[in-house]
Amino acid sequence: MVRYEVAEGRATITIDDPERRNPMSTQTMEALVESTLAALRDPTVRVLVYTGAGDRAFSAGGDLAGGFADDPIGLHRSRGALADLFRLMRRGGKPTVARVNGHALAGGFGLAVSCDIVICVEDAKLGMPEIDVGLWPMMITAVVARTMPPRVALDLMMTGRLIDAREALALGAVSRVVPRNRLDVTVDEVVEGLKSKSPATLELGRDAFYATLDMGFDAALDYLQSGLTAVTLTHDAREGVQAFLEKRRPSWSGR
Repeated sequence: MVRYEVAEGRATITIDDPERRNPMSTQTMEALVESTLAALRDPTVRVLVYTGAGDRAFSAGGDLAGGFADDPIGLHRSRGALADLFRLMRRGGKPTVARVNGHALAGGFGLAVSCDIVICVEDAKLGMPEIDVGLWPMMITAVVARTMPPRVALDLMMTGRLIDAREALALGAVSRVVPRNRLDVTVDEVVEGLKSKSPATLELGRDAFYATLDMGFDAALDYLQSGLTAVTLTHDAREGVQAFLEKRRPSWSGR
């Protein structure tokens, strides 16, 4: 149920079950992990793009039909695939972009907001309605509570209320809201922009951003001071400054 494609430095990872609004079954989450690993290991891939097939949903969340089983321990372990996916996306060193082509709910909402940049069509609905069926968005709490105001996140979790794309933008859950006919153009522009940057600096910078989210103020400043030194020691930093002084485009080596 997951389609993996690589072209011109972009890996596109698509949940491909549009008739059922691209649910995230355990098998789908395992396939997302495999595709993400493949993209991170491929030296030709510079940016990962996650999306859903069709135009109705990015993903409507967990596959409720397969949510219970005779082997609860095995099912519990299989849910670790989502944790593995979030860790890979966070620590993989390559930029991630969510192409939110429709509704992003429950686990689908978590997948979208776990990306670095979230580009959403203006008619999408987003949220965590698990409470309405007696469930709770446990796994995605780790990313949602670090993406939007925690009190608002808890409100959405407790009430199951859905929000539109504009409210999601105001809350910081998405980065950009675009008309449907501008979605692919905007995603292409963002991907090409990311590909034009130094891969070494992007990796060091995004690692520092995420690492300091949970740090105290002083610890974060110490970490960032070391991070700045690490950036300035890269070949790309020297090349970037030299190219600026010589009024030419830099040639990145990724070192």
